[in-house]
Amino acid sequence: MKGTIVSFRRGRHHQYNNQMIVALENVSSKEKAQKLVGKEVIFKTQTGNEIKGKISAPHGNKGAVRVVFERGMPGQALNQKVEIQ
Repeated sequence: MKGTIVSFRRGRHHQYNNQMIVALENVSSKEKAQKLVGKEVIFKTQTGNEIKGKISAPHGNKGAVRVVFERGMPGQALNQKVEIQ
């Protein structure tokens, strides 16, 4: 399954650099997103390195999820594709 990184997880005054909001293909409800909690996510950088993360929770009502990555993500990761295992 594939997804697209939409944004950093953030609030009004703080941005979490290792947490991203990911919109998934063919997932359009909170209930479907809830079933994916715990799955592994892999982001491949332009240099070929992999950054691994884990789906922690659904985000909103349209099927987006929150992903906690093992380290901080670069700003270039926005609008890039990720693979859900």
